[in-house]
Amino acid sequence: MRDFLAEFLANQALWAGFGAWCIAQLVKPPLHYATHREWNWGLLLSAGGMPSSHSALVVGTTIGIGLQEGFNTPIFAIAWVLSMVVIYDATGVRRQAGDHARILNLMIDELFTGHPLAEKELKERLGHTPREVLGGVVLGIVFALFLSRYV
Repeated sequence: MRDFLAEFLANQALWAGFGAWCIAQLVKPPLHYATHREWNWGLLLSAGGMPSSHSALVVGTTIGIGLQEGFNTPIFAIAWVLSMVVIYDATGVRRQAGDHARILNLMIDELFTGHPLAEKELKERLGHTPREVLGGVVLGIVFALFLSRYV
């Protein structure tokens, strides 16, 4: 068990992804404040927003794998494909679901003004804009490179 824990904690590819994810989550409230002039601390634990923590996580891990195992290995290829699926999902399917939630919330508000149908609205911030995903991708690459060089 001790060997497993030591190996787990020494996995730089894992830390590259996790570190990039943590940084992405931590910078969301200040970036939101810079653009909207209001603090939203709920962004620390939520999906959506700038930068995409999903993209930062998978790209940080992918680059970490490439740096550790090589960029011409099958494991890097698998990580790359997984990253592309997550990024596509973040900008495509999840963003569309968020758009649908926004439209449904507007319809409910218009149809039942003063008589709410449900106490809870649908979550509208599910996906990412391409700019948010690009922010996550860049963060993942930079953090993985930083970790491989300085740690």
